[in-house]
Amino acid sequence: MESSDFIPNLAYDSVIFGFSGDQLKILLMEYHNTGLFALPGGFVKKTENLDDAVRRGLAERTGLTHIYLEQFHTFGNLSRHKPEVMKTILIANGHDPNGPMRWLLDRFISVAYYALIDYRYVIPRPDELSDSCTWYHVDQLPELILDHREIVNKALENLRENLDRKLVGMNLLPEKFTMQELQRVYEAISGTSFRRTSFQRKMLAMEVLIRHEKKYSGKAHKAPYLYSFTRK
Repeated sequence: MESSDFIPNLAYDSVIFGFSGDQLKILLMEYHNTGLFALPGGFVKKTENLDDAVRRGLAERTGLTHIYLEQFHTFGNLSRHKPEVMKTILIANGHDPNGPMRWLLDRFISVAYYALIDYRYVIPRPDELSDSCTWYHVDQLPELILDHREIVNKALENLRENLDRKLVGMNLLPEKFTMQELQRVYEAISGTSFRRTSFQRKMLAMEVLIRHEKKYSGKAHKAPYLYSFTRK
């Protein structure tokens, strides 16, 4: 990566949320030969928009192009500048930290986004500095570099505060889903359990769901209805 291709001192970090059916997970990178974990991120080319740069990075890490994406905060505290961390990563990957990639040791202000993804369709792909790109349960994350844990916490806070308004289930579930599957998404994000009847009344009262045929599994009298979100 040539420094002349990118906007100086500007980066982005992405908190990629995926739902596995009963757990909320986050996609993390592990840097080669370091044991260091980080959120997927990158830099903005001088020839592209910020949102386009983030979508490019998400496509490279997940293989998906149509992703719900939202910018939620900018991180620029002096404390996030720790050049020794990137120096360790460069050396572990065979790069001279005083060579052409020296610019990666500079201070960066990072614009943070969160993405909501249907877990089933993602094939995680590591970048050129990483050994792995893997899903981790949101309550079982390894220690993260720099202020990436703070970024995750801020993303979760934003997601929970806007749970109803954003209707995040639309981006974490298949097109048609049961009420129980929707409830599991809300419980995984909020960290709270809901009574089945109360949750169902709340969701139906919001008038954002369309009811479809039942989902049969061999026991017709227990078959739940399928729902989808309206496209208002």
